[in-house]
Amino acid sequence: MQNLLSQIKQCTVCEPHLELGANPVLSASPNAKIAIIGQAPGTKVHKSGVPWDDASGKQLRKWLNVSDETFYNDTLFAIVPMGFCYPGKGPSGDKPPRKECAPLWHQQLFDKMPNIELVVLIGMYAQNYYLKDKAKRTLTETVDNYPEYLPDYFVLPHPSPRNRFWLTKNPWFESEVLPILKKKVAQIIS
Repeated sequence: MQNLLSQIKQCTVCEPHLELGANPVLSASPNAKIAIIGQAPGTKVHKSGVPWDDASGKQLRKWLNVSDETFYNDTLFAIVPMGFCYPGKGPSGDKPPRKECAPLWHQQLFDKMPNIELVVLIGMYAQNYYLKDKAKRTLTETVDNYPEYLPDYFVLPHPSPRNRFWLTKNPWFESEVLPILKKKVAQIIS
């Protein structure tokens, strides 16, 4: 695993397309029990090199009901985004994650993590990649039908503060989905 992580950290496949350059951000261990697959690091995470070290990460840890210490314990959580580097600024937020990372690295990482009991798919990019034709037409429909993907996958919207309107429009997410997620995470990591 250390060898593979070193290779990933030195990856420059996308460098010509990255406005801030390559800086792969991830965390993984052969003992990890839960994999978090989000989109790609933002500028703050790009600078710190710490996955989910921003407002979205703070919200995600609330949704999972875990402390920072627990979340960053790589024997519990593997953090493997769809794109390992900050993709750059787009017209309405960050650009989508680069398409090179997941096919190049994900399977190699998961082959070295035999103890994964749950994969949390955050946002449309992760859901479309992993669920393929089982993903619904919209993220809302996919998240609303989360039981279909259990026990292997738990689907979530992105916990970004920009998604507050989605959360307001879909109160069932916090009242019905998050309690199930918290319970499942607690069972796995206890």
